[in-house]
Amino acid sequence: MKDSSAVHSIAVTLLTGGSDKPYVLGLITELLARGVAIDLIGSDELDCAEFRNRSGLNFLNLRGDQRSDADFSSKMVRVLRYYWKLLAYAASAKPKIFHILWNNKFESFDRTLLMLYYKLLGKSVVLTAHNVNAGRRDSKDTVLNQLTLRIQYRLADKIFVHTEKMKSELVAAFAVAESRVSVIPFGINNTVPNTRLTPSEAKVRLGFRDGERTILFFGRITPYKGLEYLIRAEPLISARVPDVRIMIAGQGEEFSRYSRMMVHPERFIVHNEFISEERSAEYLNWRFLQHPQRRHHLVTARKDGRLCGFLLYHLAGEDATIVDLLAEEDKVVKAMLAETIAAVRRCGAQTISAPFLKSHAGQEILKDCGFLPRESTPVVVLPLPWAANPGNHPSADRWYLTHGDRES
Repeated sequence: MKDSSAVHSIAVTLLTGGSDKPYVLGLITELLARGVAIDLIGSDELDCAEFRNRSGLNFLNLRGDQRSDADFSSKMVRVLRYYWKLLAYAASAKPKIFHILWNNKFESFDRTLLMLYYKLLGKSVVLTAHNVNAGRRDSKDTVLNQLTLRIQYRLADKIFVHTEKMKSELVAAFAVAESRVSVIPFGINNTVPNTRLTPSEAKVRLGFRDGERTILFFGRITPYKGLEYLIRAEPLISARVPDVRIMIAGQGEEFSRYSRMMVHPERFIVHNEFISEERSAEYLNWRFLQHPQRRHHLVTARKDGRLCGFLLYHLAGEDATIVDLLAEEDKVVKAMLAETIAAVRRCGAQTISAPFLKSHAGQEILKDCGFLPRESTPVVVLPLPWAANPGNHPSADRWYLTHGDRES
């Protein structure tokens, strides 16, 4: 982890369009590790612990609320307000490199006038083209779409694509010089938690019988994802596997057209909504307070009657493990850690561990509270002061490491 006083030789503004946390998190983690300073232009969706209190990262929530259930006038006001903030930021921004991950609401404006505005300000514009021409892909291409795409590709100083095929398409369809296009394969999504939940346990949780044959479609519901082919293939699949069930989970276009394709709708379970990895109350209650195999203990922090933080831990003999931790402020985290250490001490625990990845935003707080990280593993272990000699804090040679996901 770099010292907060480190000098960053390169500064970049990352324009996210207000979403795509998996891609943004992976990208900024790598850039920060390489000493790049980042202004991250985000929204409420990206305003989370992973983007706070990180050396070299300046998070700017210019987009704010993006809830889809707002009325039209509210949506229009918040979008116009965002563009005004974005224009004002660009005029005074210190980074000379603007990296566009996604365009904003008004694609044609973003591709033309906004790009030209950045260039007039003297910015070098880097563009990630996740799709060379999404309109053509979705059979909705127009002359205006092609024209504005051509302008954006012409104004961009550098363009990133994910495959060689995309590069070839970009060069052939939009006359972009090969030297301005670089291929960067799509990264691994490292935001979804990796737990010990077994397939059988997952099926039971989702309402399936253990051993029941299941097919899962998970992701954004748009034509190019090919969901219609799965639905139309269901009768053929059912003929081979009579007890098959198909779960469709994700958000996207109007689902009614897919419902009309279903020959046996009773075989489908549909969750036509955004599937979040966030810690909802329902999820936390199920995973921790209603855990069938392990008892967890909950520590909460409140301010003016409102929940502002929680910490969950479990005890196994002389070992205590922090399994989940979230709070609005660093001082709340420290207070909950102190209370937890005192509680497990009363129960006779001799060690307390916090198995977080080294990129976790709370690493520095854990260090401040006496936890010692080990570079070879994401697990952090601290023998409590009474483990070796009550009243004396053990020296570093008394620290040791345990392996494995101890959360479930």
